[in-house]
Amino acid sequence: MTNIAPNFVLPAPYILTAYKVGKTPGWMLKVAMILYDLLSFDKKWLWDKSKKMPRHKSISKAKVLELEPNVKMAGLQRSQIYYDCISFSPERLTLAFVKSAVKAGAKVLNYAEVNDFIFENIQQKMQITGLKILDKIRGEEFEVHSKQVINCTGPWADIILSKALGKDSTSRLRRSEGIHVITKKIVNDYIVTTTTMSGRHCFVVPWRNCTLLGTTDKEFIGNPDEYHVTKKAVTDFLEEINAVFGNEQKLDYSDVKYVYGGLRPLVEDQTEDVYESSRKYEIVNHEKDGISGLITVEGGKYTTSRSLAEHVVDRLFTILKTPKKTSVSAKQFLRNCAIENFEDFVATKKKQFAGFAPAQVEFLCKMYGTEIDSVLKLAEKYQLTEKLDNDGEMEAQVDYAIQQEMAEKLSDILLRRTGIGTLGHPGNEVLEKVAGLAASLLNWDEKRKKEELAAVEQILTIPEK
Repeated sequence: MTNIAPNFVLPAPYILTAYKVGKTPGWMLKVAMILYDLLSFDKKWLWDKSKKMPRHKSISKAKVLELEPNVKMAGLQRSQIYYDCISFSPERLTLAFVKSAVKAGAKVLNYAEVNDFIFENIQQKMQITGLKILDKIRGEEFEVHSKQVINCTGPWADIILSKALGKDSTSRLRRSEGIHVITKKIVNDYIVTTTTMSGRHCFVVPWRNCTLLGTTDKEFIGNPDEYHVTKKAVTDFLEEINAVFGNEQKLDYSDVKYVYGGLRPLVEDQTEDVYESSRKYEIVNHEKDGISGLITVEGGKYTTSRSLAEHVVDRLFTILKTPKKTSVSAKQFLRNCAIENFEDFVATKKKQFAGFAPAQVEFLCKMYGTEIDSVLKLAEKYQLTEKLDNDGEMEAQVDYAIQQEMAEKLSDILLRRTGIGTLGHPGNEVLEKVAGLAASLLNWDEKRKKEELAAVEQILTIPEK
């Protein structure tokens, strides 16, 4: 990921804490780090030589507290520093995959819902030959025809499958809830990895001058369309964090700036404890269900998604009886990510766009990669340079999200195209400004604008129950 998306996936230092009392003693962590270095030997062979990551090293209790004073002091032992990568903006990284698919010839539909499958009786066998799609913006239904349909809808995979099979398939898939909490700044430069009292790892991450806490793993029962983060989920997670991180000052609910969550799909035969699940996946051909033309992907995780996609396409070659082609996606930059040396790239852009603050340019380099020229030139040309948050995000990004990135909802602009809303509520003035720009570009009337603002307010509100 850091090779093909160098602006999105960046090296970061971690402190893996060890305590006298706990499920993972210090010596075991040391052994784990030695094995980790052996298994990740290739992290020194990255395309970008400026990203070379060193091996782990042990540090004393005093050094841990010097680097990160808020680490829990009681029982702290010698700990480990190791290096791995972190995804700066998973939303824009996902968009980069979509843009790369478009560049390779894919047709992309946004705000499109699968209403039903199209069947044909071919040689006395039911075969899926396409989909009936609802355009949720315009309320129109249309058909898409294909030789093969791949159902890779994550937590909704079994629900979509039910439409094809004509029966309930929701017992096939389990769902695990994972939440993240953004709070005031409580760590400096290191991602602190600690173990909860139940033995689960969690991360305290410095992110955009705030702290990102992640993540939970709890089975979710119900309709994924009705999922939302509850106050209890947040308070339970804060209690877990407070038990293993922090000295005198503990995190309070009032310190929470924003919370968000999602559902992970787990295949049914995985272990009872969803935290222990390996995130394995299955690629299911539905010939056994009496249907051809459909593949369902169940399980999987973000970090192995490219590899999973490669295996799915390999399966297609077999099903369609066509000559297999070698995958190239592991060896090519994602769209707008062709950056040989990220440090040099940032330095060049700071000089090129000297009229913008250096920290602002660096942030936008991470968000946009080589697209930064288009965004900043748009800002300069139309005077769309007003800053909308402390990172220096600005009005030009709103324009760019709509004109170039298929955003038609305020929530997508704030949360999935920019980072304006991903640190929590940016303030009514900023929301009104962004909504006003979107309304003018998308021809919203006042009623639609108010509806979009109301929807965003609901998303950005910290759970009260």
